[in-house]
Amino acid sequence: MDINTVSESIKSEPQETMEFDSNEAAYEFYKEYAKSVGFGTAKLSSRRSRASKEFIDAKFSCIRYGNKQQSDDAINPRPSPKIGCKASMHVKRRQNGKWYIHSFIKDHNHELLPSQSHFFRSHRNSDPLKNDTKVRRKTILSSMSKQYNIYQSTGLESYLRNQDDRGRSLTLEEGDAQILLESFVTMQEENPKFFYAVDLNEEHQLRNIFWVDAKGMDDYTNFSDVVSFDTTYFYNKYKIPLVLFIGVNQHCQPTLLGCGLIADETLFTFIWLFQTWYLAMGSKCPNVIVTDQSNSLEAAIVAVFPDTRHCYNLWNVLEKVSRQLDYLNPWHDTFMAKFSKCIQKSWTEEKFDKRWGKLVNKFNLNDDTWFQSLYQDRKLWAPTFIKNISFAGLSTFSRSESPNSFFDKYIHPETSLKEFLEQYKVIMEDIHEDQAKADFDTWHDTPELKSPSPFEKQLSFVYTHEIFKKFQDEVLGAAACHLKIEKEEGNCVTYVVKDFETSQDYMVEWNETQLDINCSCRTFEFKGFLCRHAVVVLQMSGVFSIPFKYVLQRWTNAAQSKYPISEKLENVQTKTRRLNDLCRRAIILGEEGSISQESYKIALGAIKDALVQCSNVNNNYNNNNNNCVVNEVSVRPSTSKSVGVYEEEEQVPNLNVEKLKKGVKRTENGKEKVATQPEVVNIGIDASFHHMEIPNTRLLQLHNMMPPHLQGVVVVPTMFHNVASSQFHNVASAQLQNTRLPH
Repeated sequence: MDINTVSESIKSEPQETMEFDSNEAAYEFYKEYAKSVGFGTAKLSSRRSRASKEFIDAKFSCIRYGNKQQSDDAINPRPSPKIGCKASMHVKRRQNGKWYIHSFIKDHNHELLPSQSHFFRSHRNSDPLKNDTKVRRKTILSSMSKQYNIYQSTGLESYLRNQDDRGRSLTLEEGDAQILLESFVTMQEENPKFFYAVDLNEEHQLRNIFWVDAKGMDDYTNFSDVVSFDTTYFYNKYKIPLVLFIGVNQHCQPTLLGCGLIADETLFTFIWLFQTWYLAMGSKCPNVIVTDQSNSLEAAIVAVFPDTRHCYNLWNVLEKVSRQLDYLNPWHDTFMAKFSKCIQKSWTEEKFDKRWGKLVNKFNLNDDTWFQSLYQDRKLWAPTFIKNISFAGLSTFSRSESPNSFFDKYIHPETSLKEFLEQYKVIMEDIHEDQAKADFDTWHDTPELKSPSPFEKQLSFVYTHEIFKKFQDEVLGAAACHLKIEKEEGNCVTYVVKDFETSQDYMVEWNETQLDINCSCRTFEFKGFLCRHAVVVLQMSGVFSIPFKYVLQRWTNAAQSKYPISEKLENVQTKTRRLNDLCRRAIILGEEGSISQESYKIALGAIKDALVQCSNVNNNYNNNNNNCVVNEVSVRPSTSKSVGVYEEEEQVPNLNVEKLKKGVKRTENGKEKVATQPEVVNIGIDASFHHMEIPNTRLLQLHNMMPPHLQGVVVVPTMFHNVASSQFHNVASAQLQNTRLPH
């Protein structure tokens, strides 16, 4: 069989009748077959003729062929894919020079992954030009240079001029810039939805970088209610100036919504970073953003996310107290005890103010400007003042309790950029694995009820397992609570609840008409579900179901549904049962359908047909009954467009110029002053990328990226994202639109 004929039937299995012109041709055929089936390949062995010195025998195998050969006492053992698989193809050379298949073993002892074949090293692009780092870098930089442009500033030029950041650049070791760019190109080749952007200063040096993968974008679609912007590694002077956008999924597990490397902590840097993240997330602002205490961060959030609730991370504040007030070390324990009592046990604003005043007087803190600024910002962090929002566990009393701490085991002060990029892949794999396991447990297991409580039974089919366990603890803890009426005003009743487990009294306000309940412990605000004190008040008030408003969709099995959950929880329970049943059946179908290519096609066709029919039924139902409110479609950057170009519906966030001009900075005396005027900041490229010519003409495509009300108003650095190879340019807009599900 001629190799050309072979290439036309790459999905066919090796047959004894096949012939090849060379052993290399035979290996290419085996590679193509392996790619279509879903496994990686390796050249296992070959043999030459003693007389002619030509190859006469070769054996190719699955990369998992054989067993790992390594001593148990190896200092740095390398991971090995070998698990004893026997799949292989043995070829021999005939007298006429043709090669034939001597033996072929088809069966594997592991799962085959046809949809992920491109990840195997043997199936990566074989074009030497595309693999050459210098060629790829030159091609990308050429594309970037064509999109380069500088926006002139008018409205904010005077404000930004004093930032003194036009010459600053990202601190990287030699060669890191090239490694970074190569990693981004590889990530995008593996997943066209991968998004990245760079900011360059006018000295042609790399300044700020942002990137996010497809999972981060998808997670944000469902969990944009609260986001933590973590600057811990940057402010603590880690080797890499890393900042992270972190969220939590329905299982209370951390999700990575974006990464950045920044040169400084100026207002300009944070505005660029937030704008870039905003565009990557489909031009959708978070409801709540939690950050460290910083004037630059606060001003940037006001400018980019004017409608977002901004709060300080509680553990950030508590960690700063010891550092900022180090002169109180001789009285540290006494001070921290009284400070903790003030912020954790002040159930009213009046009580908080009274205890804070005593704290200031006792430790002579009247002249400490930082401590005074903490009081001025108390509504951004103190539990007493946090109302009508939910942090979903992202603001805690210690970092170890926060989902942010998940990343601490991968990132250390001396972690280099190269090491972090390797760890980044591990982080994403672990996040995927943890969520998949939690989903599997939710679909397969029914939570055990530990009491006859109607609240426990009500939410056992609604909450995910992890959240239900947390809520179950509150239901059980209600048995240790005793309440009495403090006061009644109209429809509102205030109870004092004695919690014998903590030996504390809590205030619970209950409005039966409005079904509003608020507890001074702020469990709902900080964790997203009702506390035991609220549960016992509902129970004693004759209410035996949790009001719908206190069941957050983000904690339910329907968290990733494109439709909001019904206001009737019994409907949610029914839907969840159907969802779990379908998920279990889908797993069985997946197992059967993956056994062979034929069964795979049958299963895939059945899924596609069922999806179309279900969509039609649901659309007709919604149109006829108007029972489901579909949120506005989220729009994402199109990877099929040119660099720097976004969908027309997308808009750069509406920078609140007037508020930004009124942004304040505190002086050393604790007074406030209007920020002064900085210079326009231009952008360029890192020296390690080589200098390039910058066109003077303004590209129409890039200009269209800005909405009319911002053009000529604000300095917006060029964002180079998704520098895709030609193989990704055919991603149709229609395909992208189909993925923009309401949330």
